[in-house]
Amino acid sequence: MTDSVKKLALLGSTGSIGQQTLDVVRALPDRFSIIALAAGENLHLLYQQIKEFKPRFVYYQNKRACLVKGDYELMPMDEMACLPEADIVVAATSGKSGLAPTLAAVKAGKKVALSNKEALVMAGAIVTAEARRHGACILPVDSEHSAIWQCLNGETKARRIILTASGGPFFRWKKEQLESVTVEQTLNHPSWKMGKKITVDSASLFNKGIEVIEAHWLFDMPYDSIEVVIHPQSIVHSMVEYADGSLKAQLSYPDMRMPIQYALSFPERLANSRLPRLNLSQMRSLVFEPPDYETFPSLKLAIEAGRKGGTYPAVLCAADEVAVDLFLKRRIKFTDIPRLLEQVLEHHSAVAQPTMEEIMAADAWATEWVLQLAGAKP
Repeated sequence: MTDSVKKLALLGSTGSIGQQTLDVVRALPDRFSIIALAAGENLHLLYQQIKEFKPRFVYYQNKRACLVKGDYELMPMDEMACLPEADIVVAATSGKSGLAPTLAAVKAGKKVALSNKEALVMAGAIVTAEARRHGACILPVDSEHSAIWQCLNGETKARRIILTASGGPFFRWKKEQLESVTVEQTLNHPSWKMGKKITVDSASLFNKGIEVIEAHWLFDMPYDSIEVVIHPQSIVHSMVEYADGSLKAQLSYPDMRMPIQYALSFPERLANSRLPRLNLSQMRSLVFEPPDYETFPSLKLAIEAGRKGGTYPAVLCAADEVAVDLFLKRRIKFTDIPRLLEQVLEHHSAVAQPTMEEIMAADAWATEWVLQLAGAKP
């Protein structure tokens, strides 16, 4: 293995982003290698990945299960995030389980290709401060934040950031229509293939709300300078406006492997024949519309929680995680998700500058409150 090969520690290898990261590694084996894999409970897929990529270190969540023995060492995920030999830590876990290893990686001064949203939403002030303190570099993986990052490269400070949203499967639906939507309808995203949780969040536009919070921390941009527009074609992944009124946009076919590869290869751009190319002559129109905050209140609730700061974003994330799980289990309606978020946020007594312990306490409080409000058992 030559020095030009970047060694990756992949956290969340069996999830959607994790699997697409491995697709990039497969396409470019002379540029990337896997030294560590961390997964949840999908041991069958993890074992297949171990056989193919032969990592030196492995983590899996299910302690009661027994993974087939191999030429690897079991290691806690927080330690895996700090491996001295890892050139890049790919934080692709979902939910709050990704917060601790992401924080460990930035404290170790790592390059972190960040897909996990909760790390910045729940603890953006702490994570970004630690990154500055330890010289860590956070490389955004989300297509929207990757687009902004690419548009900002080589430029002066932006005047405005414009985040695009596909609108999800319920684009232009009325509020009353959403009362009876099914899980199957919600998971039928028109543009992207993602995990169930993020697909539901995309349908409710909650996902775009927390992306506003992420953009605030990633690019040091005030909330008043971050705008959301609906763009159903999912070709323009985001835009940046500068002082002279110029707009820069990043366009590409909606394929997550593109922003993943850019984060891994930065500052280079590598040719990858497996990635689709955008044919503009086939684009009949590119539509941009303002979001409907009344029909999709989760978007407004998320942005408001970000503006308030403190422990509000942690409560927001915890409440949504539980509510979406209840919806996927068909125990509440789709429209109950924002109702539960609003009720929990209204009852929260926030801490303005929380420690990690206070953030996790707020998370636990919100989890219990949502279950109580929904009449569900843990």
